[in-house]
Amino acid sequence: MKYSIRNQFALIFGLLMAATVLLCWFINNTFLERYYLQEKQRLLLSAYEQINAEMANPSMDAMELEAALYRFCTMNNVGVIIMSAEAEAIVTVYDTVAMRLQLIDNIFGRHDNVIQVLEEDENYLIWIKTDMASQIDYVEMWGILDSGDFFLFRIAMEGIKDSVALANRFLAYVGIFAVIISGIIIIFIAKKTTDPLMELVEISERMIDLDFEAKYQGKSKNEVALLGQNINEMSNSLEKTISELKGANNELLRDLQRKNESEAMRSEFISNVSHELKTPIALIQGYAEGLMDGVANDQEDRDFYYEVIMDEAAKMNVVVKKLLTLNELEFGQTPVVMERFDIVQMIANYLHSVGILAKQRQINIEFDQGKSHHVWADEYKVLDVVSNLVSNALNHAADGAAIRISVSELGTVLRVAVWNEGEAIAEEHIPHIFEKFYKVDEARTRSYGGSGIGLSIVKAIMEAHNQGYGVANTDGGVEFYFELDSAEKARAMPGGQHPMGTAWGKED
Repeated sequence: MKYSIRNQFALIFGLLMAATVLLCWFINNTFLERYYLQEKQRLLLSAYEQINAEMANPSMDAMELEAALYRFCTMNNVGVIIMSAEAEAIVTVYDTVAMRLQLIDNIFGRHDNVIQVLEEDENYLIWIKTDMASQIDYVEMWGILDSGDFFLFRIAMEGIKDSVALANRFLAYVGIFAVIISGIIIIFIAKKTTDPLMELVEISERMIDLDFEAKYQGKSKNEVALLGQNINEMSNSLEKTISELKGANNELLRDLQRKNESEAMRSEFISNVSHELKTPIALIQGYAEGLMDGVANDQEDRDFYYEVIMDEAAKMNVVVKKLLTLNELEFGQTPVVMERFDIVQMIANYLHSVGILAKQRQINIEFDQGKSHHVWADEYKVLDVVSNLVSNALNHAADGAAIRISVSELGTVLRVAVWNEGEAIAEEHIPHIFEKFYKVDEARTRSYGGSGIGLSIVKAIMEAHNQGYGVANTDGGVEFYFELDSAEKARAMPGGQHPMGTAWGKED
């Protein structure tokens, strides 16, 4: 990502670390020498006070004093000479001749090579001076002790400068190493911090595509985990809200159509009921009159008449139930409850229930359950559609024939197709195949007890969903199909209209 928080986080902390090291190096390089010089000055003053006190003590042993001075000079790299008023050296440590000459020059006022006076007192002077013989700068402290003896302490400035330079180089190396190690640690920490954020970004992208299966699984207790929990709750709320909106949208479309169609549908319903029930009523009436007139002379004939009457009454009962279901669908008395479910699993469960019937007729039903497909629809109504189409295929397929069911992706919709092996439907019948009580072959339909309402129920349910459906002749058989919004790919369309149309005549 161009503006990745991880990169910004690592860059900011890397620059901050580098700036801190550079600032320390600058302060070290600018002030360390001065600070070091002040510390050496305090060291010389401390040595002066100690030696002055010990030299004034008449009981002080000269060898003990010299041993103490030697330890002090060795530890601090300081040259020392203490000389009596008669120019005799009492104690010397390091560079005896040069320091004696230097002390004599100081006593007699030869101060030509003094660079800077650091501190001045009535008994001593502290300055920076260049040694003429060696051309080396020294920090010198010289003066007179309370015992009347002269003294000279000196420390080479080169040692101070070398120490400062060494400290700066060491700090630079440590700083570079620290920046590299800190950079690696910062990158690792930034990755651990931003990985949960990237997981939330992926979840939000899936939510854009209306996929609410993804949930944040983080177990931490920080702010990112709290955000993930809120996104999970928002995902559940959005799924529920979209389900309600889709249902409300379908209801609104149906309400707009219902106003103009209600009266025509009532008239058509009455006409269709009269037409469909006329034949069984006539048969029942005829056989009942025959029984009353004594046409059936023996018990076997009477049993036959009874069976015909009961069979026709049962058919009338099935027709009435289907008509009532169709009427409720067309009048919108059963609202479409939109929900997200796996259409493949639903079909598989239904085929399991009709498997015995297919085996009895040696019909092979093929269905690939390899991949799940989620849709937005009313699960119970879609089950009615599948049931009617599969029953229709079983009724029109000969014994030993094949039935093939498939689920395929078409853009943002899924098409469920039911193909049965058998004779093709004449082209003049196809535009009317979904009409109520329409029968291509009246005799064949009555032979298996068909009413011509099943496909009308399919039509009513699919139009209630505002989705496509249809029928087509194929090589070796006939294919019925219907379409539903894919839950993984579909997005809400303006006004709730489906891009494929809502009637079979609009799709192909």
